[in-house]
Amino acid sequence: MMGDFDLRGLTRPVIVAPMAGGPSTPALAAAGSNAGGLGFIAAGYLTADALAERIKATRELTSEPIGVNLFAPQPSAGTPEQIAAYAQALAGEAERYGVALGEPRYDDDAWAAKLDVVADLRPEVVSFTFGLPDDDEVKRLRQAGITTVATVTSYDEAEQADGRGVDALAVQGPNAGGHRGTFDPAAAPATQSLEELLDDVVAAMDMPVIAAGGLVTADDVAGVLAAGAVAAQLGTAFLLAEEAGSSDVHRAALQNPEFTETVVTRAFSGRYARGLRNRFVVDHEAQAPFGYPEVHYLTSPVRKASVAAGDPHATNIWAGTGFRAIGPGTVAEIMGRLVP
Repeated sequence: MMGDFDLRGLTRPVIVAPMAGGPSTPALAAAGSNAGGLGFIAAGYLTADALAERIKATRELTSEPIGVNLFAPQPSAGTPEQIAAYAQALAGEAERYGVALGEPRYDDDAWAAKLDVVADLRPEVVSFTFGLPDDDEVKRLRQAGITTVATVTSYDEAEQADGRGVDALAVQGPNAGGHRGTFDPAAAPATQSLEELLDDVVAAMDMPVIAAGGLVTADDVAGVLAAGAVAAQLGTAFLLAEEAGSSDVHRAALQNPEFTETVVTRAFSGRYARGLRNRFVVDHEAQAPFGYPEVHYLTSPVRKASVAAGDPHATNIWAGTGFRAIGPGTVAEIMGRLVP
């Protein structure tokens, strides 16, 4: 049994990507769906109860379909020794911002409880990042009428997802902002271009394929649709939207000419993610170990203090490579620019 919602049916083939940690809000997700696309709620870092509240809040703002993105648990690729050494290297940052470093810990982002929430509240679409649900979990969601989408960053991952029986694939290219969806937390991120990966997956897989990663303009969207994608998924393009929960620090940095490039770093979370190259990345990338989510929890107080201080240099300013081309506006206005 397939999920009830067909991604090929969007009025505007644009998905507002889930952006955990702040930018994704019920208002952003609802506005994406109300504009003819599909808005996503990012479940990452939320409690299961908070996720349920966000789904309900989004439902109050739209009667259109909505999506929820879950982080699939993977074992950590870090050792306690490596993480302790990194904590020592970050002691100066904690002192600079007047905070104690966070307690590094492993958790699975409340995976089972969040699966219960989506099975109960039934958003039309549920996507997965960092890995795949097991066969029974996929079956459970599909029996609830939910369309399942796996985020993949390589052809090998696409084949694994196909074997798991998901309804659709979100193919994420290397220019994506924020975390790479790579299944293996210790693997170097794939470098194959989105264009090539999309061609390979569309040619071989008999299911709808969404294209993601560094898409910010109308030409970008048109290009992936022409290449066979059923929709384009954009995150960075909506970071300056009025409905986004992006911090003032994040918004200002994206528009500040002082920041000229993005870089893939594990300095903030212990997992590869793309953001603006700032002082923290320059100072700590060489010391940063693998170890997600332990490093995420370790650096969290410093990142929060940096934002509170109005300082963009010790927090993650996630952004895709095309961030220079984005602009402010409502989601409806941005959608109108993307799909005129």
